Amino acid sequence: MHHQLTRPIDTVIFDLGNVLIKWDPRTLYRKIFVDPGAMEYFLSEICTPEWNLKQDAGRSWEAGITDRIQAFPEYESEIRAYRERWVEMLGGAMEESVYMLKSLYTAGDFRLLALTNWSAETWPIALERFDFLQLFEGIVVSGQEGMVKPDQEIYQLICDRYHIDPARALFIDDSEANVIGAQKFGLNAIQFESPGQFRQALANWL
Repeated sequence: MHHQLTRPIDTVIFDLGNVLIKWDPRTLYRKIFVDPGAMEYFLSEICTPEWNLKQDAGRSWEAGITDRIQAFPEYESEIRAYRERWVEMLGGAMEESVYMLKSLYTAGDFRLLALTNWSAETWPIALERFDFLQLFEGIVVSGQEGMVKPDQEIYQLICDRYHIDPARALFIDDSEANVIGAQKFGLNAIQFESPGQFRQALANWL
């Protein structure tokens, strides 16, 4: 069943990490820690998601790494690996999602944009590796803007920069907080859970 919108969707905005591109620090840290419990401690207490988000918000990796080494000097080599071996956290493209993106691009019925929480320093690695990123009309990268999802300012920024009417845009993100933030701003939004669920959700909207 299609949503009865007075004005139909004309723009689809994709998150990238774990929607189109696999990213998981555990891919790297399973190689570094023999004990899964020690790995989980490190990722929940030392190099935490909140700490990583500050790099996504524009803090330099050098500053972020230095901060953690000062707090946890006994973990210096493990902390440095977060940046030095960052590329090993990057998996491949999520092929089913990329196929849906390409289908939307080929159909030509929607503007396609991306809004990602991503460090400005590691972003060039993704650009070089994933050619499907060229399909987007524009990509807003948090680390380049100095703001992150789910802050309202970043939703405002993408809508202003690309002249998007939020009521006619559909936003997809794997993070519940980012989906709620988008909805609060006035975007239509769906949470990505799996390629199958995503395909069905897209069909319901588009």
